[in-house]
Amino acid sequence: METRPQGAAGYREQAAQLIEQYESVHFEQVHEQVLHLLPPAPARVLEVGAGTGRDAAALAGLGHSVLAVDPTVELRVHECPGLSWLADSLPGLALVEGEFDLVMLTAVWMHLDPAERARAMARIAGLLAPGGRVMLLLRRGPVPDGRRMFPVPVDETARLAGEFGLVEVCRSARADRHGRGGVGWTHLVLDLKSASSFMMDA
Repeated sequence: METRPQGAAGYREQAAQLIEQYESVHFEQVHEQVLHLLPPAPARVLEVGAGTGRDAAALAGLGHSVLAVDPTVELRVHECPGLSWLADSLPGLALVEGEFDLVMLTAVWMHLDPAERARAMARIAGLLAPGGRVMLLLRRGPVPDGRRMFPVPVDETARLAGEFGLVEVCRSARADRHGRGGVGWTHLVLDLKSASSFMMDA
């Protein structure tokens, strides 16, 4: 029997509706506040919780090599040069291999409970190449029916990241692009400390 990650609850059943929703906004609209923090191309990019592949395809179009990871294959829309897909999920990302210059997580972190977040942050930090960067887009607001979500305090997320050698470089809040009442978003950008930084901290 297939085992589905708990955070994916509701996505397969609502795939058609969600594809329409996700594709109604563009990568540049969703991430406009942090576009200047993207690494120069070509970079190795891992997008976790890629959904339709909207953002992954945009990044591939910029010249990056992108691995898009999502457990819900029914959501996949985009296929293009520079983009590959993998069915996997947090907190373990058991099938993901290699090192990445950028890890992106858009509307993903709220699906993990606190214990899962600790495992996930450790895994993400371990997948970063030296000087790598993490871009999180964190959700706040009411939980839709049929979904598994938890509150995501931004300060708590930044502190957790620090435990695994990640330092905050940018934080930026914005309204919901779909106009949903009570829903808002915060970009949190984190960089992996260098080995020399760890030695200085010791």
